[in-house]
Amino acid sequence: METSSRTDMAAEARRLWEAGAAENAALHGVAATETTLRGFPLTQVVILDPRGERALGKPAGAYYTLELPRFFGRGEEGFPAAVEALAELLRRCLGGRRVSSALIAALGNPAITPDALGPCCADFVLVTRHLKERGEAGFSELCSTALCRPGVLGSTGVESAEQLRLLCRRLRPDCVIAVDALAGCEPARLCRTVQVCDSGIAPGSGVGNDRAALSRESLGVPVVAVGVPTVIDASHFSEEASLRGLFVCPRGIDGIVRSAGRLIGCAIDLALHRTLRLEDLDALLG
Repeated sequence: METSSRTDMAAEARRLWEAGAAENAALHGVAATETTLRGFPLTQVVILDPRGERALGKPAGAYYTLELPRFFGRGEEGFPAAVEALAELLRRCLGGRRVSSALIAALGNPAITPDALGPCCADFVLVTRHLKERGEAGFSELCSTALCRPGVLGSTGVESAEQLRLLCRRLRPDCVIAVDALAGCEPARLCRTVQVCDSGIAPGSGVGNDRAALSRESLGVPVVAVGVPTVIDASHFSEEASLRGLFVCPRGIDGIVRSAGRLIGCAIDLALHRTLRLEDLDALLG
């Protein structure tokens, strides 16, 4: 059977399929493992072929879901381990290779808090392209990074995919890392998990507002997507027709999104600039 519940999370889609499948039914085209990474539970779902794509409703690729007890603020005990774990997952999705240039796409609407993950993350991304081009001392060993905040179609009139496609043609990065808020369906995972995948992203798909996909096919370079489920469809809590199309988020979403944005931004920095440490980012980003 195919999963029809609305979620951007591959780990959730897999569980939904299993919950609705007939007894002894096999989920073909999908491989899943559950382990830990730096002390945090980690679920890996690999969609192998069209059978898996149809079953889970997602493109083929590797999807990692890192579970955190909460999003740690800088200075809290769990923050360094969470950043290092997320940086390692980003490197895995980049094939373990050291990239020399990257374009970071901070997706979302900064005026709507549950959708502001990308813009919040952008404040903690170390941008170096202009410094490396000028030959500034101390930056030669760092990755050349550029940042784009494409906004949303309703504010700009231009699809994010169109903007990024043009930038990729001009900058020719080795990869794109896209950061965006996601929609989930499991309350226990809401605002406390991070999904990293190597298959790109279709912004807005989880809330029924699909936009053009960001992928290797559309941009011409590998696309790694990072996201946090910040909203859940209210219909998961009740079958009342009046709840259809309503999305809810937890109290304290402002602080959660800021903390998640900082964690993801720092993880991107460590994944790309491999000579830097977390303490170096404190000095460079303030």
